[in-house]
Amino acid sequence: MAVSDSDVGSGPTVLRILLGAQLRKLREAKDVSREEAGYTIRASESKISRMELGRVGFKERDVSDLLILYGMIRAEEREAVMRLVREANTPGWWHRFADVLPSWFQSYVGLEAAASLIRSYDVQFVPGLLQTEEYTRAVINLGRTGTSDLHVDQRVTLRMARQHVLTRPRPIRVWAVLDEAVLRRPMGGPQVMRGQLEHLLIAIKAPNVTLQIIPFGVGGHAAAGGAFSILRFPDAQMPDVVYAEQLTSSLYLDKREDVDRYLEAMERLCLEADEPDKTTDTITAIINSLEGTASP
Repeated sequence: MAVSDSDVGSGPTVLRILLGAQLRKLREAKDVSREEAGYTIRASESKISRMELGRVGFKERDVSDLLILYGMIRAEEREAVMRLVREANTPGWWHRFADVLPSWFQSYVGLEAAASLIRSYDVQFVPGLLQTEEYTRAVINLGRTGTSDLHVDQRVTLRMARQHVLTRPRPIRVWAVLDEAVLRRPMGGPQVMRGQLEHLLIAIKAPNVTLQIIPFGVGGHAAAGGAFSILRFPDAQMPDVVYAEQLTSSLYLDKREDVDRYLEAMERLCLEADEPDKTTDTITAIINSLEGTASP
């Protein structure tokens, strides 16, 4: 399934977050409670909270009523907000994969498509944006429990489509730190792993991809608690977001104090890892160690 650069580069997730933040500022400026705002649109206080966090879609009638409540009466100002509502309600390109995409992961795909920089730390798998199709299939099959071959194929296609952010006109920058175990674990068997390692050697030649390896000799390090990603966006109004994935859910953090803790951990990881210019030698040595290894 083809996905164009323009498709991948757009998406409603960030627009919803920015629109929600704008509505919150308008509400607070008029000293209106969430309960009052909810009553105005025939909804609950929690609905207003979800709207202001950008976690739900927006009905044009609801936003129009809220703008009246908040005192925005100038036609040109209202139209600018309503135009943003319509854009935020436009389904992202990944909507076509909704039947195989967990609801808790949909927000991440939207954030990823809008990000300008993703810094990540991984302890088990190569980051999805740098995976080969064969490696992706091996990873997906690990957690396969009664799903059909078609379901697996669709998930593989989705992950490959996400990688267009690396080659679009304004490509995303990826800075990944991997535990050495990620490169030595023969995911899918020696042949699949060799192909993945060779793919990484090609990927890191791109100016927008940086890869660092934490060797076994480092021992304990700053992020021993698990994998995470930090997403940064070109819009100055959009805060950095930390994403941490679990087995059946995910965690999104955007509070300044939380993000700062993860940024500090990432900085320490980059210092503890080998320099990026050593990555090629490390990967090449691991590939050479696979030579002559028979496939299972």
